[in-house]
Amino acid sequence: MDVTPQQPPAAPGPDHSPETPDTAYAPPCESPPALASLAEPPPASLRTTLRRAAFGAVAGAVLVTGAVVAVPDEDKDAAPPVSGPVSRAMTATAAGSPASLSDLTALIGDRQAWVGTHPSDARSWAELGSAYVEWGRRSADAAYYTRAEQALKRSLNVRPGDRGNEAAWVGLASLANARHDYVTAKKWGETVRRRQPKQWAVYPELIDAYNGLGDLKSSTAAVEKYAALRAGVPSLGRTAEMYRDRGWREDALATAQDAANRAKTPAEKAACLSRLGDLAWERGEPEEAVAQYGAALRTDRAHHASLAGRARALAALGRTDEAQRDYQAALAKSPRPEYMLELGELYESLGLDGDSVSQYTRLRKALSRAGTQGVDEALLLGRFEAAHGDADAAVEQLRAEWDLGHRSAAVADALGWALHRSGYSDSALEYARKAVDTGGQNASYAYHLGMVQRGLSDFGPARRNLEDALRTNPQFSPLDAPNAQEALDTMGQPPAGGPQDMQPAPPPAPQQAPAPQRTDPPQAPAPSQAPAPSPAPPKQGAAGASSGH
Repeated sequence: MDVTPQQPPAAPGPDHSPETPDTAYAPPCESPPALASLAEPPPASLRTTLRRAAFGAVAGAVLVTGAVVAVPDEDKDAAPPVSGPVSRAMTATAAGSPASLSDLTALIGDRQAWVGTHPSDARSWAELGSAYVEWGRRSADAAYYTRAEQALKRSLNVRPGDRGNEAAWVGLASLANARHDYVTAKKWGETVRRRQPKQWAVYPELIDAYNGLGDLKSSTAAVEKYAALRAGVPSLGRTAEMYRDRGWREDALATAQDAANRAKTPAEKAACLSRLGDLAWERGEPEEAVAQYGAALRTDRAHHASLAGRARALAALGRTDEAQRDYQAALAKSPRPEYMLELGELYESLGLDGDSVSQYTRLRKALSRAGTQGVDEALLLGRFEAAHGDADAAVEQLRAEWDLGHRSAAVADALGWALHRSGYSDSALEYARKAVDTGGQNASYAYHLGMVQRGLSDFGPARRNLEDALRTNPQFSPLDAPNAQEALDTMGQPPAGGPQDMQPAPPPAPQQAPAPQRTDPPQAPAPSQAPAPSPAPPKQGAAGASSGH
């Protein structure tokens, strides 16, 4: 059965860091070898070429962490030790670190060739399947997920998971996370953890699954366990992300910087520098973000996440021509739907309506293709429809996502915004509040909550959340940041001294004791009147007792 997808050639993209000339271009992304059959090797010449692949462009994703779970030694078909790029890829895997793109390509070619002649090697099937998952993530080509599923199932057919092939189970968890099927990822991950609680390779998959489900308590526990079992740059990165998601920015920055300082390989360094760029962007420092993304791109000019991040920061600085070029370069390397949405919104903010419509059309097609490969893109599609399309359809999609158990801050925010855009602001409020309460200091979440409250005429909280959004990141979105400022200007400023019902009542005045009355000399009564009685003198200490109340 032919399972080879059509891999479009990746166009080179310019690097526009201040220190790099605009004429510098990144090499095109290498494509993994085509696979005529899961059981047939590629031609010998192709395998030789892959073994000679130079150490090239590196990427920031973690390679195939599940592949390090060993099967028993009695597997006589196990692949022999290899040298060169395949060895480097496996060394990175064993450390839980990123591997270079060329080494990943070499690993895929080597494992394809090996399982073609040794179909009973369960471990190599698992390694091949996990490598396909990673390639699918990097290339944004979900067709590789289908190939990954076939390889992982073949591995389990050769050796079931409960007979020592936990590597395939970890691979299935990774595949489920890549497809945004967090319930299934949790199932496979927890299966491995129950059998091998000290198997560190499963914890990154559990972290992703718990985050997708909105289970922050379990995610935190998984991060802590991962750090305890496998201290190093990868676990520091996960810890920094946990701190960021909790809104602990100082801790996130310190931990992310520690990871960057310790990174040894170019791949690790690029991933860590890109994370520092993300943190700078989220706290409203676009100049610092551009610098960090530029440093990542000097380490790896093909690092598409840093290209897209720098584009975002350049747009915030008003350098929109450079931002467009970086987005286009990122999409050439990895046509991810989220990059398409961001570029489309940048075009729309610049009044380039034709370009924005074209980009949105491209986005819809990409999401549809991913859906045919089993990828759940309801969150991104719902965000797009709520802002630019059919808000009622977005509500339906996102409610279904919520009912699946995908209750992260991102889903809560998107569902709340879709409900608001559909005219159901009362229902939207609960979800928008949950997003702000559990999503860290996210400017977009604060903006959405503020706009929902404004729609409910709850102007005090609305003003506060809109101000928080702009204070956190004044240019958090080329479309929404101006809308936030306009909404604040429309509502005006609160009355001097604040709302009356927000002011404490003045304390009661102290009670005054009656003053002693002076006794005048008695006068003779009028002829026809009886004498009036004289008032009694005040009791001793009465004034002191009264003043104490």
